[in-house]
Amino acid sequence: MSEQTFLVLTALAEEPLHGYAIVQSVEALSDGRMRLRVGTLYGVLDRLVADGLAERDREEVHQGRLRRYYRLTDGGVRTLQAEVARMSANVRAASAVLRARGSEA
Repeated sequence: MSEQTFLVLTALAEEPLHGYAIVQSVEALSDGRMRLRVGTLYGVLDRLVADGLAERDREEVHQGRLRRYYRLTDGGVRTLQAEVARMSANVRAASAVLRARGSEA
């Protein structure tokens, strides 16, 4: 799973969000390391929807512009949980190797 996809899933884990709110959340979650472009964001969202991991929640008009909200499906929650477990196991393994080498981890 790409970092972009992981961060979008994480952003949607708390509540349904519209595109600009997802961009802001991803930037905050990554401590400013990642700023999604609109095309990239909607590419990720389209794949998540196609894979059944996210779905459209609702649409509303705000200042004359349509906002489309997305939310995680149960499958999206399970996928995010599995990815967190996988990444945690990788961190533990790398930390153990670094400790064995005598490096701080």
